[in-house]
Amino acid sequence: MSGTDHEIEQQLIIGAQNGDLESFNLIVDRYQAMVYRVCLRVLSDPGRAEDATQDTFIKAHAALSQHHGGSLKSWLMRIATNRCYDMIRAERRRPAASLEAQPVESEPSWSVEPATEHPDAYASRSQLSAYLERALGQLNADQRTAVVLFDIHGYSYEEIAGITEISLGSVKSRISRGRSRLREILRADDHARELFDSAWRQSDERRS
Repeated sequence: MSGTDHEIEQQLIIGAQNGDLESFNLIVDRYQAMVYRVCLRVLSDPGRAEDATQDTFIKAHAALSQHHGGSLKSWLMRIATNRCYDMIRAERRRPAASLEAQPVESEPSWSVEPATEHPDAYASRSQLSAYLERALGQLNADQRTAVVLFDIHGYSYEEIAGITEISLGSVKSRISRGRSRLREILRADDHARELFDSAWRQSDERRS
């Protein structure tokens, strides 16, 4: 296939809608790592995140005829977050998975990329990730999803509103309350607070 990235994606969508399995498999190759990472941070469990990712693409394949333009990435993320919410509701009465026992860095081989960053930067990022996963696990599902999409994966307020199917004001409220709750959780650890304040400042500066 030739053309811009958007044109290639549109060709893949049309091919998949017309029953071409190879086109759909290429869509999966493009987005499965992204979907998995979001599911992992929302669900805090690698096994359940893999299940949610698989379910996302099964449902996406069945519903491709309903996709009429717009961002495929956001459409897939809407399916994924809805599936995560369904799993959270279904598992509400069961104990939450231990982040210590199943660290979120455990990802399938198809989503692991070789580390090329400086060792000091990698160590700092690893510390930040560890603090984040523990704190995120204490947020409610709505706030956790909003913070994950905004601060970790870089979606805009408008994109998150489309993915979660809520108003722009509700998105901003969930992010604000989620951030406030995270700061409360991390306040006892000076190093964690310093890392997160720096990360949030950089995130806000990129959007300003």
